[in-house]
Amino acid sequence: MSCATRRSVLKMAGMSAAVLSGAAEFLPAAQLPGQSRPETAGPEEKTGANVMAIAAHAGDAFFAMGAPVAVAAHSGGKGSLLSLTLGERGSPTIAPEQYGAMQRKAAQDAAALMGAEALFLQYPDGELPANDEIKLAVCDMIRQYRPLTVVTHWKGSWHKDHRACYDIVQDAIFYAGLSGIVRERPAHEVRTLYFADNWEDASGFVADTYLDITPVFERWMKACSLFPMWRGETGFRYDDYYGSRAVACGCLSHCSKAVCFMSPPDQRVRDMKSV
Repeated sequence: MSCATRRSVLKMAGMSAAVLSGAAEFLPAAQLPGQSRPETAGPEEKTGANVMAIAAHAGDAFFAMGAPVAVAAHSGGKGSLLSLTLGERGSPTIAPEQYGAMQRKAAQDAAALMGAEALFLQYPDGELPANDEIKLAVCDMIRQYRPLTVVTHWKGSWHKDHRACYDIVQDAIFYAGLSGIVRERPAHEVRTLYFADNWEDASGFVADTYLDITPVFERWMKACSLFPMWRGETGFRYDDYYGSRAVACGCLSHCSKAVCFMSPPDQRVRDMKSV
């Protein structure tokens, strides 16, 4: 069934586009992305959401994945943004070393503005490997920061670093949750994974979850504006694109501003109990 047909069926059934957010964690304040379920939460997980964005480049972490991190911080939870590379080769006019330093500074300042933390791994832009070394490094970051929700790239991308990041995160989450894999810190289970709406990762991306970001929209936009590439300096108008997408997603989910995500197939399966 096509996306348009599915929406028509929902409309005919008297439902709204918000129903596509069947993962209700995103909607009520008590069920924000990363919010632990009360019956299973550990003592350190009961105070609020804990969301980690894991991106191939610093810009992707904030532009495509920063909004849910900002929502988590706004709700009194924790947010972190892990950049596997700085995206230092992204400028046609600035040398990679200088541009990388600019990207790092922008990420740190943007994270501070959102009440989150910027994290980095030192892999070269355009050469991101999908090997066990980096998968275990990301595993270690997951175990250290203990996110309940991770947001990352969808695999349908023309960018090789984004495809590599998708693979890295799948295995890193798997490794992080296995107590049999002995690392410096104990195992930690990521409960929810979402793929971000990224213009470079659009092949096969079908949104099924919407998040109201109205309370943090202006702060998120201001944080993104700290990056040198935000207003089209490298050839793409990120500000117009992501600002417009937030308005469009808000229309679909009946709020002012929203972002959308795609869930892994296994997360779309819901258990229903009889009364």
